[in-house]
Amino acid sequence: MENKQFEDVFEAKLAKNEMIEPKDWMPDNYRKHLIRQISQHAHSEIVGMLPEGNWITRAPSLRAKVVLLAKVQDEGGHGLYLYTAAETLGTGRDELLEALHTGKAKYSSIFNYPTLTWADIGAVGWLVDGAAIMNQVMLQRTSYGPYARAMVRICKEESFHQRQGYEIMCHLSFGTAEQKAMAQDALNRWWFPTMMMFGPPDSESPNSENALKWRIKRESNDQLRQRFVNQTVQQVEYLGLTVPDPKLKWNEEKKGYDFSEPNWVEFKNVISGNGPCNKERLAARNQAHKNGEWVRAAAQAFAKKRAQKIAA
Repeated sequence: MENKQFEDVFEAKLAKNEMIEPKDWMPDNYRKHLIRQISQHAHSEIVGMLPEGNWITRAPSLRAKVVLLAKVQDEGGHGLYLYTAAETLGTGRDELLEALHTGKAKYSSIFNYPTLTWADIGAVGWLVDGAAIMNQVMLQRTSYGPYARAMVRICKEESFHQRQGYEIMCHLSFGTAEQKAMAQDALNRWWFPTMMMFGPPDSESPNSENALKWRIKRESNDQLRQRFVNQTVQQVEYLGLTVPDPKLKWNEEKKGYDFSEPNWVEFKNVISGNGPCNKERLAARNQAHKNGEWVRAAAQAFAKKRAQKIAA
């Protein structure tokens, strides 16, 4: 078939909500978009282990340690699923990791903020994972098959992460005055960075149009951000806390809240590598990769020896 015929088949599949599979023909820009998005998603999962991992030994109870350890382990698994999905598009794992470790590739801006108190671990689980779920549920219906299938398990585990964070915030909010103040402080610092997770406004996003056209995403950045605010404000009120936004107000006409825009100058600065923890996160990932070099070498040697044995 000529290219036009391939394009027609591709477009017809999208129109019928059929999934595109690795061996199917796809436009080069569709493939590039997916590699960028899936790899950034994978990078975000493994970098996201860092702000929580250093709290495992400092969690306030044995139960809290076990739960947090399970959550961090899940995030490592999510990275594995996503790197594997990206590899089906013809890019190698080493290439993807090299892009992360050299700073060429991006990951979610939210993981460049510090976790200063135990309440921050609650806020990350409640707000950050809550926003991630909102963004990722629709990805279970994304047009690329391996990505959609990976998201099914990821979303189930993310829902556990969100409940873990909300439980921490409940304990603090209904605890002592000092604990409640700690919860409010964490909410104050994480509210707007979490809203940035959905990406820039639709009018300024260079990738949103194609993502929606190709059914990679099903909803726009602004739509997801609005839904996040509408749902989360009710949870804040239940906790007896206050959303750190003086412009927050219910709008009866649109059946949703009006709210302040995040600081998009700060967002671009963090994405560009100048956030509070960018250098620390990148250094930690590079060190972890270096420390694991002997494991990779051993695994490759074992695989080679096994292949030789089978061949013999």
